[in-house]
Amino acid sequence: MHTRLHILANTYSISRDDDLLGGMWAVVATIFVYRYSHAESVRAALSRMAAISISFVLCLVYLLFFPFHVWGMAALIGIGAIVVTTMGRPDDTITTGITIAVVMVVAALSPHGAWRQPILRLIDTAVGVAVGVAVAWLCAYAMRVTKRFGRDSSAKANAGERI
Repeated sequence: MHTRLHILANTYSISRDDDLLGGMWAVVATIFVYRYSHAESVRAALSRMAAISISFVLCLVYLLFFPFHVWGMAALIGIGAIVVTTMGRPDDTITTGITIAVVMVVAALSPHGAWRQPILRLIDTAVGVAVGVAVAWLCAYAMRVTKRFGRDSSAKANAGERI
């Protein structure tokens, strides 16, 4: 227990509010990615990571040079839509725009070191995406095992009834 607390104490944290936002962002990514099948979850994960990557680059470059401004955010959302559509991923436009809006608003709320926000949200998203894909895989595996054992036990029960 002591070791775990020691490791957590050495974890870098900007603020409690930022930790909460990061946790929420990871949960949103998990919910966004989790689908009925593992293959669908992987496709959703790739889509989410493509959208967050475009948002990450645009917001980071902007925030390295400029402070938050509503017109800057609007420009980034427009540029993001054009880039994603040009890349042949028009379905990712909404996710890219939402991500840019959230990152920029959080940067406005915490202007000191605002350039860190895209990096942190990228990490939070990657964690959430990994959890969503892992849970989808575990659920698919559990369903296969359940079906396999369900068939075996029902077949044995039916064979026993016939005897």
